[in-house]
Amino acid sequence: MFSFHIFFIAIVQGITEFLPISSSAHLIMIPYIMKVSDQGVLIDISVHLGSLLALIIFFKKESVILFKGLIQFFSLKWQKEEFFLLLKIIIATIPICLFGLIFKIYRLDIIVRSIELIGWTMIIFGITLFYADKLGKEKKSLKNLSFRESLFIGFFQAFALIPGVSRSGISITGFRIFGYNKYDAIKISLMMSIPTILLSAFFISPEILEEKNISIIEILIPFILSFITAFVTLKVMVRYVYVFGFSPYVIYRIFLGIILLSMAYS
Repeated sequence: MFSFHIFFIAIVQGITEFLPISSSAHLIMIPYIMKVSDQGVLIDISVHLGSLLALIIFFKKESVILFKGLIQFFSLKWQKEEFFLLLKIIIATIPICLFGLIFKIYRLDIIVRSIELIGWTMIIFGITLFYADKLGKEKKSLKNLSFRESLFIGFFQAFALIPGVSRSGISITGFRIFGYNKYDAIKISLMMSIPTILLSAFFISPEILEEKNISIIEILIPFILSFITAFVTLKVMVRYVYVFGFSPYVIYRIFLGIILLSMAYS
């Protein structure tokens, strides 16, 4: 039966997936704070795919470029600009895949799901984002993305396997350090999330076999809610990035981190 807990999960996932505030941390915190059982793998995949669809539609021009690059890859036309952009996105995804596999093999993904650790990562990586944004230049855009920078950002993204770090937050931090303007730092970071979200869904999909008694409606509603909230969030984030910068997210991260640490140490 569809519950308020699942409704809340879908809304929170849609809002937090692309903001630099860590969606994984929020998905861990909600059952802990609400004192309810975990929502399950199917719901997690549903809300992630809903937010992914919102991203693809929002950045439809860039999504088409990546799709063309994929076609060029299979047709062996490897001299096109679209193919090289796709290749850079793939290179940036390799580190998080390798480390993600290590996390799964050694069950580190369970060890790092503590409220105390999330509290610290929220604060530390929030402050890191603040200084990267303040000190970063505005001289580079998507066309300047190199293979070397893609690989470096890939290693940045690997930190996001620790809840509270935020995949978008740490990659935006990296891009701002490299001197990319705010808008393109967001855009490239979110484009890099496409294969990451798909792969994360793939890695946890075998656990679907353990799910029982979940109807299509219970999967479809979270998907739609996540899609709508993610699309609206993307629109607001991109529109106001040059008005407020990333400071509101930093303040939120620090405030939430302090609350979580007070809960962990009380």
